[in-house]
Amino acid sequence: MRGNRTDQSDPTDRSDPSDQPNRRSLILGAAFEEFAAKGFRGATIKSIARAARLQSSALIYWYFPTKEALFRAVLGEQAPILRAIAAPETLIDLPPEEVLPTLAHAFLATAGSPVAERLLRLVIGEALRHQDLAATLVAAGPRRMLTFLTAYLDRQIALGRLRPHNTQSSARAFIGMLIPQAAGLGLLPALAEGGPSNADHVATVTALFLHGLGNEAGSESGKDA
Repeated sequence: MRGNRTDQSDPTDRSDPSDQPNRRSLILGAAFEEFAAKGFRGATIKSIARAARLQSSALIYWYFPTKEALFRAVLGEQAPILRAIAAPETLIDLPPEEVLPTLAHAFLATAGSPVAERLLRLVIGEALRHQDLAATLVAAGPRRMLTFLTAYLDRQIALGRLRPHNTQSSARAFIGMLIPQAAGLGLLPALAEGGPSNADHVATVTALFLHGLGNEAGSESGKDA
């Protein structure tokens, strides 16, 4: 079955290997347009290959083993917040004063990107129309973000920088404080009228969050570690 191929070579690929990153980007761009126009189920690997002007749909499987993997990659390409957590090991030990604003700005950048509305409609629309796809779609975006943030907060507790608490709840609370600002950048621009700038909002949210969960004594010890 092509969707699970494990070949270590691509017999249909005769192009310069240095062109592979460009082809991957071409596939992702075509996939986004197909998913956005036709939905997850309506878009097929064959239609995406045609849109990307590939000679064979098998080339897509060389980069992405399944349509679900391709969809996750499309979200990662289009959403700055998912790019920000693509390498969690580089963030996990950094202090929350540094990481939380980074995540918040990436979240807002995702909401304010030119494709944000199409991306949101795609994810929410597919989840509402096809409940059996909801788990796949949630795992591709929102759950990845919450899973990383929960693990990050757990690590910060272990380092003594934050006091012990339910990190699943605090991860949701942190994202929740960003949602009105994000909505004002995309679907509900009226919310942005007279509101704070992104920088001011992120600074305030971070300060409130850390004031409630900070461990001042632990933070000092964490800095010396």
